[in-house]
Amino acid sequence: MFKAIFLTRDGEQFDAAVRDISEDELARQTPGTEVLLDVEYSTINYKDALALTNRSPIVRRWPMVAGIDCAGRVAASDDPRWRVGDRAILNGWGASEQHWGGLSQKARSRADWLVPLPPEFTTRQAMAIGTAGYTAALSLSALDHYGIKAEQGDVLVTGATGGVGSIAIALLAARGFRVVAATGKPAEGDYLKRLGAAEVIDRKELSAAGKPLQSERWAAAVDSVGSHTLANACAQVKRAGAVAACGLAQGMDLPTTVAPFILRGVALLGIDSAQAPLARRLAAWKLLSESLNKALLESMTREVPLAGAFDTARDIMEGRNTGRVVVDVNR
Repeated sequence: MFKAIFLTRDGEQFDAAVRDISEDELARQTPGTEVLLDVEYSTINYKDALALTNRSPIVRRWPMVAGIDCAGRVAASDDPRWRVGDRAILNGWGASEQHWGGLSQKARSRADWLVPLPPEFTTRQAMAIGTAGYTAALSLSALDHYGIKAEQGDVLVTGATGGVGSIAIALLAARGFRVVAATGKPAEGDYLKRLGAAEVIDRKELSAAGKPLQSERWAAAVDSVGSHTLANACAQVKRAGAVAACGLAQGMDLPTTVAPFILRGVALLGIDSAQAPLARRLAAWKLLSESLNKALLESMTREVPLAGAFDTARDIMEGRNTGRVVVDVNR
């Protein structure tokens, strides 16, 4: 038997609790999986917070083991690409939505879904990065591919104190960009500057309805907020700039016009972390291993036990969390 965060729903009645589960039950609930992991660490991302608090229909199949991420050692494998003892990372692929996830002491995965743990990281550091940091790396890769250079000007990062924003700032600053961080937590200005932000602005400058085309301020932006914030970011990006859109903390809507795209040639780059192909995942983890300062990563990370995931999820939903949270599933 092993412990996991188990989500159930009976009509309108929702429950989330730490429960004992057998390996046989795990195998029955995860058909088609070739690899069994002994999980060492997981984490709490915004999507995890939505699932654990039942604030959004993240879970598509019931019952469900929560957790869109995990990292650990291969305990058994029916696929020759993975051997017992290999260290691996799982991000996305429907974990905690349609497939039992990683807030658990054991997890099963398809071999194709796993990424080898980069030798530069421990499993704890990989989960300090988690889907949030991996998404930030995908966003930077997209801006790199589009041709955005540091000399073109400031890069805006919205949702700056969150997991995506924190790691995006650290990565951008390490690569020579001047970063402007937008946050609703002015007291966290010193934290953001320690990560590498050159300037901190109030998110209120971006969160309300604005003009379709505004003064050019940013060479590019990384947005994890959506809604009016993303619309305003697009309206303020310089000619031939780009915005990497990777989140919806403010909302799923996008109240904008075609003006930034057809009058300034702004590109809106969608970042899909859950279903990204292996080559893109490997490139993102390579970028993280090359550019992310481990001391900075540790400074933005705190650790909780498995049962601590519930309070963390509530903190995230209420805007009280800063940085990254690692879950030690074995305590």
